[in-house]
Amino acid sequence: MEAISVNNLSVAYENNIIIEDMNLKIPKGKISIIIGANGCGKSTLLKTIARINKPKNGDIFINNKNIKKVKEKNIAKEVAFLPQGPVCPSGLTVRELVAYGRFPHQKIIGGLNSHDKDIIDWAIKETGLSEFADREVENLSGGQRQRAWIAMTLAQETEIIMLDEPTTYLDMSYQLEVLEVLQKLNREKNITVVIVLHELNNACRFADNIIGLKKGKIICEGKPLEVINKENLKEIYGIEANLQKSENGLYPICMDYELLRGEAWKIKTL
Repeated sequence: MEAISVNNLSVAYENNIIIEDMNLKIPKGKISIIIGANGCGKSTLLKTIARINKPKNGDIFINNKNIKKVKEKNIAKEVAFLPQGPVCPSGLTVRELVAYGRFPHQKIIGGLNSHDKDIIDWAIKETGLSEFADREVENLSGGQRQRAWIAMTLAQETEIIMLDEPTTYLDMSYQLEVLEVLQKLNREKNITVVIVLHELNNACRFADNIIGLKKGKIICEGKPLEVINKENLKEIYGIEANLQKSENGLYPICMDYELLRGEAWKIKTL
């Protein structure tokens, strides 16, 4: 069963078509990771699903509901979206930041109720930030800051979380820290997680379902072991990759790669 369904989707910025006639089904209760070169439409796809971008053509269904027919505030009750490089106002504590996630559930009059406060505490605990709840976000480490943003998306109390490059600018240990939190949420709470990621090996390690894009079109889709191969990486990135299986045999690892050059690559990309 799919959490998100994209049917004949086309998205353009003015006359520049970014996504053209895309059909995609994102499975419920799995981690789906979108990969591809810069400018291939990864972020555009997430923003369009989150209804930040307006599509040129096509339909998007979230939990079998056409988002064209759903109010914006109600979309935020179905899917939480964390953009790339969010900026936190100076002086805001972790608890205050996470509380923003309750906005879609708030009434016009009245503050946080007991359920809101329980969800905020739960989100902070689930992301391992209980001891930092009253610390200012700007004083946290990179990995802790990103976990605070994830806690805010959790506080929206949705079944689907989408994140645009959540590990950008983080070192290797913080990248793992963030991805392991997301994997834990998926495994224990059955939350559908959709991530745009640049790090290919992390994508292969953490994805149940991996989606490779090039120029707004799907090149491959499926389990990493089944679809991450030399030919698909050649098509997506223009590289000649040396791949091996992980020690546990569960996912492929790119050990080394070279940039494709010469007439064969030029002809292939025309």
